[in-house]
Formats: sequence, C-alpha cells, structure tokens
Amino acid sequence: MIETNEKLRRGAEEIYAEELEALTKGDARPRPENWRMSPQAVVTYVLGGKATDGTLISAKYVGNRRLIETAVATLATDRALLLLGLPGTAKSWVSEHLAAAISGSSQRMIQCTAGTDENQIRYGWNYALLLAKGPSREAMVKTPLTRAMEEGTILRLEELTRMGSDVQDTLITILSEKTLPVPELDTAIDARRGFNVIATANNRDKGVNDLSSALKRRFNVVVLPSPATLEEETGIVLKRVQEMGTNLSLPPIQPADKEMVRIVTLFRELREGKTLNGKTKLKTSSGSLSTAEAISVGVSAWASAAHFGDGVIDAESLASNLVGAVIKDPVQDTVALEEYLEAVVRTRDGWSDLYRAIREVL
Repeated sequence: MIETNEKLRRGAEEIYAEELEALTKGDARPRPENWRMSPQAVVTYVLGGKATDGTLISAKYVGNRRLIETAVATLATDRALLLLGLPGTAKSWVSEHLAAAISGSSQRMIQCTAGTDENQIRYGWNYALLLAKGPSREAMVKTPLTRAMEEGTILRLEELTRMGSDVQDTLITILSEKTLPVPELDTAIDARRGFNVIATANNRDKGVNDLSSALKRRFNVVVLPSPATLEEETGIVLKRVQEMGTNLSLPPIQPADKEMVRIVTLFRELREGKTLNGKTKLKTSSGSLSTAEAISVGVSAWASAAHFGDGVIDAESLASNLVGAVIKDPVQDTVALEEYLEAVVRTRDGWSDLYRAIREVL
C-alpha cells in the first residue's frame, strides 16, 4: 500500500485530518446516526472558523453560507443531494469535503461516464466463483454504492448526467426505498442509517443526459454559482494554486498575485463576452474557462517558472498555458483570442508583455 506522503493526490480526510479531529473532539452537539460530527461542525469545516479548542479551521469553500447549510441539512435527512452548477464551481470539491466531514472518508465514489453500466452502480459477480459455486454472497463484487449502504456512509456520484438515462434510473429504488434488491439471491441489501448520496452535475458541457423527472424528485438540488466578483474569484484561485503547488512539492517561487489577477480577468472577460467595464463586446470561447481551469493555469505556470524560468511567474510562463486553456476549438477559439488580444490586451496598461508573449505562442 502506498504511504500517505507518497500519494500524488491525498483525500480531504488525509490533508485536513487535524482539523477534522479537532472539530470531532470538541463537538458536543447532537449528530445524526453514523455521522462523525454534528451538522454545525460540518458547516464550520467547509466554510472555516474555529474548533472549541481554538484550532483554526481553514475555509474549503468561499461562497454563500446558506447554500452549504442547506446541503448539510439535506444530508441529515433521507433525501439525496444534487450539487448543480457550471463547470468549475467547486461541486466536486464541496462533495469531497462534505463526505470527509460526515463519514470520515470521501473514497466511496463513482465517476459517471457514458460507459458506466448498471453493474458498476449496483453490483457485479466474480465469474470464477459464480461458475464454481453458483450465485452467493461470496461471488458478489460490491461497488462503492453497496459498500456505502452497508457502512452507513456517504456515496459520491461525480458527473451524474454523463451517465446514460437508463443507468441513472437504477438509482430510483435505492433513493426511494433505501434498499437494493438482489434477485439472484432472493434477498436485498438494506442501507444503514447514515447512508446518503451526493451527486454532482452540470448542464453546459456536451454529452450530458437529462435526469428523468422521477429521479429529479429524489434529489434536493443546491445550485453552486460562479464567483460573483473578480476579487472573490482571484482569492479562490490564489488559495487553491498555493495549496496544489505545495501538495505537488513544486519549488518555491515569488508571490504571483498580479499574474493570478491577469489570469482571472482574461478568463472572466472571454467567458462573459465583454470587458469588466462593459465597454467592449467580445467573442466568447467555446470552453467554460472556469475557476478550476484558472487554477490549473496558475499551477502549470508555477511549474514552468520554477523549472524553466527564474522562479517568477511572468508573461512567458503564463502564455502557453493560457493559450492551451482558451483554445479548445482551433477555429472558433483562435478567432476569439485574436480579437481579444487586439481589442483589449494590446491597449491595456501593463499588459504589453502578455500581448507579446501570447503572440509568440499563437
């Protein structure tokens, strides 16, 4: 087994183990059965604050407190939670942290894709045992769903709408009756108290499948909005770039607040089809240009500056990463970026170096 400090990516329950322990130890408030902490402590863990022993709890999500309270209150009932929003609005991030705080693990997760079939949701079979002994509990291959039901923990379904509609509807009985029939054994797997489902979905990307009305009724929907202001989005990007760069053990570099502002500004303007002051209309990119992608550009620029530059994120280390993030459609997005460079970047004070660097890449 890989040691924790050797993992490329650690789960939230590992990274924030001290915060989770501090909140759990000092939490005397009522908690739902099989929850590691009370709903109030879960909200504190996600939004930040202080544990009763004074331990500082970092903010994992920057946004409307009421949305997180609604999400946690939903999970305290028998109703499933659907986190809905545009790409990059921290749906998966929030889902992971909610599962870590409530169940102590975020690992009961199914990544939904067009190729996900019913057996990957419900259960499968070890065919060697099946042929040798026939259907039995020993021959059953449990999925994260069946394990979460037996343990009374949270199951995460990532990108639910990527999965085919017929496979999605496999969940209806489970969410309604909290039981999974196993007709081959003439039995069923019943969910323990504490079991619930957090699903994430967006309706902007191509290849999504609408949820049936029957399945929608089984979820309480919480819509996570995009950051409202440039300052809010920049703060999120700065925080996550620092966390990710540190976790990846990238060489230290000088603070790059100014460059992160330029990344976020460029993304917001191309995403919204106008400059921040609203004076210039622009062509939009075919991609989402989300906050998550801005974070990715920041981390990649850090790696470029640290390994191939002088330890300072500058226009050169940004340029190729920005172009790669913006141009998803070689025709439409190149036209949009060309127009943006000439109409905005070339004439904006302090951006001439970025104009030249991007021009060299295009």
